[in-house]
Order: sequence, then C-alpha cells, then structure tokens
Amino acid sequence: MASEPTVSQSAMSTPKPTLSSIDAGALIVGMVIGVGIFETPALVAANAANAQVALTAWLLGGVMSLIGALCYAELATAYPDAGGTYYYLQRAFGNQVSFLFAWARMAVVQTGSIALLSFVFGDYTSQLLRLGEYSSAIYAGLAVLLLTFLNIKGINAGRWTQNLLTAAKILGLLLVIGVGIFIANAQPASTIPPSPQSTTFGLAMVFVLLTYGGWNEAAYLSAEVRGAQRNMVKVLIGSIVVITAIYLLINLAYLHGLGLVDMAKSKAPAAELMRRGLGESGAIFLSLLIAVSALGAANATIFTGARTNYALGRDFRKFAVLGQWSNNSTPVNALLVQASITLLLIIMGALTRNGFQTMVDYTAPVFWFFFLLSGIALFVLRHREPEINRPFRVPVYPVIPLLFCATCAYLLYSSINYTGIGGTVGVLVLLTGVPILLIGNRE
Repeated sequence: MASEPTVSQSAMSTPKPTLSSIDAGALIVGMVIGVGIFETPALVAANAANAQVALTAWLLGGVMSLIGALCYAELATAYPDAGGTYYYLQRAFGNQVSFLFAWARMAVVQTGSIALLSFVFGDYTSQLLRLGEYSSAIYAGLAVLLLTFLNIKGINAGRWTQNLLTAAKILGLLLVIGVGIFIANAQPASTIPPSPQSTTFGLAMVFVLLTYGGWNEAAYLSAEVRGAQRNMVKVLIGSIVVITAIYLLINLAYLHGLGLVDMAKSKAPAAELMRRGLGESGAIFLSLLIAVSALGAANATIFTGARTNYALGRDFRKFAVLGQWSNNSTPVNALLVQASITLLLIIMGALTRNGFQTMVDYTAPVFWFFFLLSGIALFVLRHREPEINRPFRVPVYPVIPLLFCATCAYLLYSSINYTGIGGTVGVLVLLTGVPILLIGNRE
C-alpha cells in the first residue's frame, strides 16, 4: 500500500528533542498518579486477607510495572519515534495492525481516558461550585478545551503546565500521607481483619494494576526527550520507582489512619482519612487535590495521545491532516481532532449520567489487547531485526518479556470478564476501523 509521503518531509516540521528527563518524568508520574489511588485502595483492602497482603499487592504491582518498563525501555531506545507503541507495532506486524492501534487510541483508549479524567475533575469541582444539572460534564468539557489550548500554544506551555500540576499533586499527597501516619488513628474495631473466605487476591491485583496503568505513555515521548537513547531508561525506571513509593506510603497512611476494615468499607478512603485528621476543611482540601490530580493526568494524556494521531496522519492518506507538526513543536491538528472526539464522549457520558464508569468499561479491553501485542512485538523485533542498535537490552531475556505478556493477557481476560456492555461498545468502535482500513490506502 505504500507510496510517496503525503507531506513533503522538507515542508513539514517534525518532533524535536526539547524535553528534559524531568519533564518526561513529570508527564509519566502525573499521568499514572491520577485518580485511581483515591478510590482503588478500598477495593484492594476489601479483597485482601490482612494489611500485609494489601501492601504486598501494591508492591507486587510496582514490580510488575517495572517488568513492563524494562521491555518498553528496550523498544523506546532502539526505536525512538513520536508514534511510540504505534511505531513498534508497525515494524513488528505491519501497517494494518498499527493502523488499528492508532484508530483505537484516537477513538477509544486515549480519548476515553481523557474524558474519564475530565469527568473526575468535573465531579469534584462540582462539589465546590455546582453549575446545574450537567455540572460535571460542563467542567469536563471546559477542562478539555483549556488543556488542549495550552498544548496548542506550544510544548513549553504544555510541559510547564504538567510540571506545576504534578508538583502540586505530589505535595498534596504528601500531606495526606502525613495526616494518615501522624495525625489520624484507626478505631480499635478497625483492626479486625476481613474473613479470608471473602477475599480474592487476584481481583485485588486487577485494581492495583489498573491504578499503575499509564507508565507506557513514556514511549510517545521518545522522539522529544533529549538524549533519548540514554535517558529513556532513566525516565521509565525512575518514574515507576517514584510511583511505587508514593502508592506504598499512601496505603500505609490509609491503613494507619482508618484500619483495614474501615478502609475496605469506605467509598472514599482519602476523604474519610482527611475528615478524621483535619475535619471538614480536610475533606474540602481533598476535593481540590483530586481535581488537580485529574487535571494533571488529563493534560498528560492529551499531550501523549496527540502524538499517536500525528503518526497516523504521517503514514495514512485519509488522515494526512493529522500528520503535520507546527513550528511551535506541537501537532495542532491532532490535538484539535482529539479534543473533538473527547467532547463527543463527554456528551455521551453526560447522557448516561455515569460518565466515569462508562469510560472505564469503554477503554479497558482494547487497551490491554494492544498492550499485550506490544510485548509480543519485542520478541518479533529481536528476531527480525537483530542488527538494530539496542542501547538497552531487557535483562534475563526472554523471562521478563514473557512475564510482561502473561500480565497483559491476565488483565485482558479480567477486563473482558468484568466490563460488560461498556467494553463491548469499545471493541465495536475498534472494529469500525477495519472497513476504513480496507477502503483506504496508506501513503
């Protein structure tokens, strides 16, 4: 299907290495530590026999994420490209698979994730100032428009927005940790562990791994990080170490301040912890913190999602409008199309009146399917392109990549098993890319 490029390479601006390792790390930390850590610890506690098992689950989640990061470190340093996983799948499996991945990112995974995070921002901002019946959706839409505008203004505006939001989030989390460990105290009754028969460690790990999700977005920064072949390993591994440390500390704070039983019963453990430690002012602070966390994660997701859309437009005729990189180091058209699709999903979520859950179900199966393919791509590219310079090689090959693939397969099974109709809709939207692929020609 290949022919001449849609846009002359000399006539278009291309990604430039303008991000430092700290910028890239802030994007990844900001994306992963989104809103899940404020809700999923209660679900993990409900499926853990005791506090030690709960903490072990969070530590194991960090180890599993590190295993995946080692695989991505090899791919990102050997094949630095703004398309990230799209580019790896293209080299390993060809244009058809890479097209479907980019289509899924644009129509399901990335836009659904942005909508999900924007709904969380809207939910918590509405607690402070409500704007009527559709308050959450209004705030969500405004957040998408504002963050897209900041990213269109240029990479400096986007990265500084992310750095400030991530810094504010981490400082807020440290305060929550401090309240839980040094101020709040669990009630004596909370020390009674749940019945072992009622716990499911496997289900606990599903929630843990979902909360760790997002570190793989580092791959989409590899063409824009200075000294990528040297620094991408630091970005990936360093980000996961920081994230794991924060997750362990926040869970220690929950367990100390609430106890395992009260933590498992709570629908908002962080809010309950702050209320116990600092009263209602603490609960208000937490609403602000969660809003900032959601905004930071949404900004990072907007930033990286547009990079895949750019790669799609760079390679396929029907999406050529997306494959243009502006002189201020941003894929403007890709950002605008991404925002438009996200706003449509926000409208859909508003009409269902269950925006957050709708978006979770919508994205999960498709995400884990392509994540599994990226692990398989490592094996294919090692075999097919042994001559490629690999500044970093996965240690203990092939054991670590096999563990990564097994984890992805397990999460794919779990997401299909638990999401129901929402996941089915996401898969159907993915499949709409097949006829587009069949009637279109790659440029």
